[in-house]
Amino acid sequence: MKRHLIIVFSLFFLLLLFPQRIIAQAIPMPKSEKSKQVKISKAAEDLSNSLDKNDEGKIAENYEQLANEFLNKGDNAKAEEYFKKALTSYTKLKRVEDKTRVTRSIAKVQENQKNFNSAIKNYEAAGAISKDVREEKINLNDANRLKTQAAPVSQAVYVDSNIELLKKENKAEEVAEAYVQKAENSLKQKDKSVAIESYKNALAYAKDKPESIIKIKNEIANVYASDNQFEKAIGINEKLLAEAVTKNDFNTQIKQLQSLATLYFKKEEPNKALVSLKEAYNLASKKGNSAEAKNTLAALAKYYKSNGNEKESMALYEQFFQNFDELIQSDTTLINAKTFHVTEGKIRQLEKEKSLKDELITKKNTFNYFLLGSILLLLLLFGFIVKALYAIKTKNKEIALQSLRREMNPHFIFNSLNSVNQFISENKELEANKYLTSYSTLMRDMMENSNKDFISLDKEVEQLKKYLDLEHLRFQDKFDFEITVDDHLDAESVLVPNMIIQPHLENAIWHGLRYLDKKGFLKLHFKLIADKIVVIIDDNGIGLTKSQELKTINQKVHESRGLNNTNERIGLLNELYKKNITFEIKEKALPESGTIVQIVFPLIDKI
Repeated sequence: MKRHLIIVFSLFFLLLLFPQRIIAQAIPMPKSEKSKQVKISKAAEDLSNSLDKNDEGKIAENYEQLANEFLNKGDNAKAEEYFKKALTSYTKLKRVEDKTRVTRSIAKVQENQKNFNSAIKNYEAAGAISKDVREEKINLNDANRLKTQAAPVSQAVYVDSNIELLKKENKAEEVAEAYVQKAENSLKQKDKSVAIESYKNALAYAKDKPESIIKIKNEIANVYASDNQFEKAIGINEKLLAEAVTKNDFNTQIKQLQSLATLYFKKEEPNKALVSLKEAYNLASKKGNSAEAKNTLAALAKYYKSNGNEKESMALYEQFFQNFDELIQSDTTLINAKTFHVTEGKIRQLEKEKSLKDELITKKNTFNYFLLGSILLLLLLFGFIVKALYAIKTKNKEIALQSLRREMNPHFIFNSLNSVNQFISENKELEANKYLTSYSTLMRDMMENSNKDFISLDKEVEQLKKYLDLEHLRFQDKFDFEITVDDHLDAESVLVPNMIIQPHLENAIWHGLRYLDKKGFLKLHFKLIADKIVVIIDDNGIGLTKSQELKTINQKVHESRGLNNTNERIGLLNELYKKNITFEIKEKALPESGTIVQIVFPLIDKI
């Protein structure tokens, strides 16, 4: 007999220590537990699929879903683990609203585990990143509520504030939680009536959460029991037990029977307590809930031992020994734990694979960015080189333009000095002095404008008039001239190319008008036609054909160079300033004689 008892106690001790290591096969589990396990398995499978596809958005959502299923099951540690993984993914995706929600969930599960310092930090973090003012206030209220645990009156202010805010946000589940917090706070203040009222308010908002309702009703029963109102407490537990029987919710039945036993012991009705405990033990054994069978058996053994009833205690152990194999085989929670352990192992493997994929993608992206950066750098370098070459090319054109413009000056100076020399040789001292005075004024103006590609029309007209005055002084018996400017032209603001017209005036005088037997006439007109300045140089000299017959070889070369100079300068101006300047020279048709030069400029008011 003694040996038999040793074996029984040994087996019982092993069951108490290592129930989680036994793998069982079983009869169907209660619906509520089966539903929870199905949801957890489904969430885990969804997570596995999203990890396999490396879909970061779905991964975050599935982590959060799995965390919520663990929270519903009461496994706060697992819930916190998966909430944190969801937060990492949401942070990577920069989804602020989701980050706020999950950070608050982490704070809640940390509060459930009494990890208050971490919970406070996460409540504050959720408030800091929240875009909604009320949501920010709710989180900060919770942080302050935990900071003032030692002052229930202060806590009550934050709880009441949250109740009102959560009602406005239409968050029924959280309103229920806040009322539970208010009830707990009232119990700290020894105000049981307010506590019961708060629990009842919580019930109104937890109507869609059966498990929360059961938990809240049990808390109400505990308050009644603490106030020695056992009948009210027992009434609540019996009603919950009846509802659980109707729903075939065996786990709730077991827990309510255990609660009833506790109440009967407090009420000093041990016989009723024993009936409830035995019923709970039989139900737990029958339905394969080894954990609750162990707890109930321990409670029965404790009672019999305290009353010196070793016979009943031994009978219980005998019964336990006889049903031991059946109990272990029917414990579905052990299979479920093993099943999830396998799924979780798969999740861990997929997480490692995802981490490697992300690392490879990061390296690939780094290389791509480096390559793209290098290409951009080369393009910038190429652009800089092109810009530099274009600047050099433009500068060369500007130098060439200046060179062409200055190329006409030596010839003009040479002709002018010849004129002075002629006046001196003919003893015309007055004319020589007058010529030199006008010449110096003209040269000063030309030198001032020598570095400008464009000057105002009034300055250009002034220069050309001074030049024609000089030539008229020398050849006054050969020609007269007139200069006209269209009244619609604003000569002070309109710009024209510098020294483009003068060479053609010189050609008209030297190669056309001076060979006439009679006095000729030179006309210089500036007209505004269709938003363009049309310059017309009209002379009635001998014309191009006759002029060519009279010219020496040097004169022909000079005239050809003069025309080429004009064409080159116009080409460079068009390239540098994108202006459509045109030039045309033609001989008048018989019976008239002479030449017409036409230069067309766009209307330019700034360069």
